[in-house]
Amino acid sequence: QVQLVQSGGGLVQPGGSLRLSCVGSGAISSINKMYWYRQAPGKQREWVAVDIIGGSTNYPDSVKGRFTISRDNAKNTWYLQMNSLKPEDTAVYYCNAVTIVRGVTGSGSWGQGTQVTVSS
Repeated sequence: QVQLVQSGGGLVQPGGSLRLSCVGSGAISSINKMYWYRQAPGKQREWVAVDIIGGSTNYPDSVKGRFTISRDNAKNTWYLQMNSLKPEDTAVYYCNAVTIVRGVTGSGSWGQGTQVTVSS
């Protein structure tokens, strides 16, 4: 199993930046992908970044060029750097690990969520 603990977030003005962290523990080697998702009030959860281990990163158009996912292998930590933030980026952000164990894919490891509020 993988446990994820998030930190970061808070209140920032439009145009500002924030960095979220997601520290993994447990079966880190089983992680195949790490996603960042967000959920705004009254809206569905949407993915905003993915790190494909041994592959590439990808982003939806809504955040492409503004958000960057990165990884520090030594610290088992993933980051979401968010720049040029807009009020519509306001949401609770979650990290989510996709694991593969003995050929079985799992996606049940979630961080606890962290609030990001973009407001003047």
